[in-house]
Amino acid sequence: MPKTLFDKIWDAHTVQAIPDGPTQLYIDRLYCHEVTSPQAFDGLRRRALKVFRPERVVCMPDHNIPTINQHLPISDPVSAKQVAQLATNTEEFGLTHYHLGHPKNGIIHVVGPEYGLTLPGYTIVCGDSHTSTHGAFGAVAFGIGTSEVEMVLASQCVLQPRPKTMRITINGKLGKGVTAKDLALYIIAQMSTGGATGYFVEYAGEAIRALSMEERMTVCNLSIEMGARGGMIAPDETTFAYVKGREHAPSGEAWDKAVAYWRTLPTDPDAVFDREITFDAANIGPRLTYGTNPGMGIDISETVPSYEGTDQAGAISHAKALEYMRFSEGQKLEGTKVDYVFLGSCTNGRLSDFQAFADMVKGRKKAPHITAWLVPGSQEVYRQIISAGIDKVLQEAGFELRQPGCSACLAMNDDKIPQGCLAVSTSNRNFEGRQGPGSRTILAGPLVAAAAAITGSITDPRTL
Repeated sequence: MPKTLFDKIWDAHTVQAIPDGPTQLYIDRLYCHEVTSPQAFDGLRRRALKVFRPERVVCMPDHNIPTINQHLPISDPVSAKQVAQLATNTEEFGLTHYHLGHPKNGIIHVVGPEYGLTLPGYTIVCGDSHTSTHGAFGAVAFGIGTSEVEMVLASQCVLQPRPKTMRITINGKLGKGVTAKDLALYIIAQMSTGGATGYFVEYAGEAIRALSMEERMTVCNLSIEMGARGGMIAPDETTFAYVKGREHAPSGEAWDKAVAYWRTLPTDPDAVFDREITFDAANIGPRLTYGTNPGMGIDISETVPSYEGTDQAGAISHAKALEYMRFSEGQKLEGTKVDYVFLGSCTNGRLSDFQAFADMVKGRKKAPHITAWLVPGSQEVYRQIISAGIDKVLQEAGFELRQPGCSACLAMNDDKIPQGCLAVSTSNRNFEGRQGPGSRTILAGPLVAAAAAITGSITDPRTL
C-alpha cells in the first residue's frame, strides 16, 4: 500500500498501537535544554529510575544563557539556577552535555544538525515546540511536554496520538529578494495559526526542492506556528551532501547502507494525504507581520488589513492586536521607524542568514538610532562567521557580533526589547511581550531585517 514519508517513519518506529488510543513510539533522539527538563529528572529520582538509553540523549542550555560575557557567572539568579541544574542532572545521569562555554554549545535545534545528531528517518523529540526544525532532514520531529520528556528518558518511547497528514506544495521559483522565511510566513498567513492543527505537514514542490538545508530548516521550524504537529521535507541529494562527513553521521559501508535506506523514504507516488494544499511561489514577496501572532502577516508592499471574518471574538482579537502594535487598518508599514533589529534564533541563526544580512549591509552603515543584536545560533556558526570574514563586514557597517544563544527570541535572558519599542526580528513568534514586557515585534526574514537596520525603518530589501 503506498505510504507517505510520515507514515513510513511513524510505522517503522511504532512499538505498539493502542486500539482507539495513542501509539507507543520509539524515539531515536531526545534533545534536552535547561527550561523543560528539571521536573523530568526529578521524576526519575522519585521513581529511582535511570536514563534508559543515555547515548540517545543530548543536552545543552540555550534559552537562559547570556550573549555577552559568557565567561562570567550568569547574573540573573533564575537563569543561573536553571543552567546549573542542567549541569547537575546531566552529570548524575551520565548524559552528553554541551554546557555554556563548550565549543559545541548553542541553540539545540541549530547544534543537532551541525554534528549529524539529526538524521533522515529519525524520530526526534525535545521539550520545545520548534523541534519541528529537524523535519527538514526527512525526520518525524516534534515538541513534547515535560512529563513526556521524563517518559522518553525512562523508556526511550513516548505515547502519542497519530496525527493526520497534509502536503503543502509550492510550485514555481521564489523571486529575487524572497527568502525561506518569507515563504514560511506566507504559508502561515494563508493557513492561519490553526489551519494545520492535528496534522503533520510535508512540504513539496519545485520551490521547496530548490532550498538549501538551512533554508529547509527555517521552513520546518515555523510549521508549529500554523498549528501543525510538525513539518518535514523528504531527504534528497541536498540532504545527503549536508549530512555526509559530520561527526555523528554514518561513515564507510554504514553510510552507503544508510543512504540506500533514506532513498526509500520519500512519499510513494500514489500515497494519499488527508489534505492537499498548493501555492504558487510567484505570489510570495518579502513578508512581515503586523499583529501579535505569526499568522497576522502581509507582503511588505501591502497595507494592514481590516478584519474580514464574522466572528465577534476574532474581530475583538484583531483590534486588540493592532492596538498593542500601535498600527491601524489600512496603514502602510513600509517607512515605519524601527528601534531594534534582531538576527538570530533557531529560525534564522545559521551561517546563510548572517551571509545574507552581511551582503545587504556591505558598504553601508547601521542607522544611528538602531540597536542591533546579531546572535549566532551556535558556537560553530560563530566560528564559521569569523572564518568567512563576515564579522569584518558587519563591523565595518557598524554592527557588533554577540555570542550564541536564544537571545531576543524570547524574554528568558538579558536580551529584552524595552517596553513600547518596535523590533524587526528574525525569530518565530510575535506574541505580546514575547521579546520583553510591552515590546512590539515584527517578524521578518534576514533581508528585511538588514534593510531596516541600515535605513532605520521598514524597507523593501529589493529597493536597495
